[in-house]
Amino acid sequence: MADAKYYELYRRSSLGGSLTDTLDSLITERRIEPQLAMKILANFDKAVAEVLAEKVKARLTFKGHLDTYRFCDEVWTFIIKDINFKLDNTNSIHADRVKIVSCNTKRPGEA
Repeated sequence: MADAKYYELYRRSSLGGSLTDTLDSLITERRIEPQLAMKILANFDKAVAEVLAEKVKARLTFKGHLDTYRFCDEVWTFIIKDINFKLDNTNSIHADRVKIVSCNTKRPGEA
């Protein structure tokens, strides 16, 4: 699928934010065109989605208190407070608050 659309969620990660900031600087300095920046971001969206789907095999369990949940445009968003994570049955990691965003692997309207 050459023109497949991918979610843009990971653009808000620290890596995605750094990429976006760098591309913005390059556009401002007239070193690249905005169209090239958009192609780079689309490639980033695709690469992150594919790597996570193909390479990540670890399992994570968590327990916490559900504070807020929302379902909009086929996307679930959960805010969980006082949460403990356990990766592959190892030691626990605690966080005061976590936001989890969950999307279908296929976007609305895709076969």
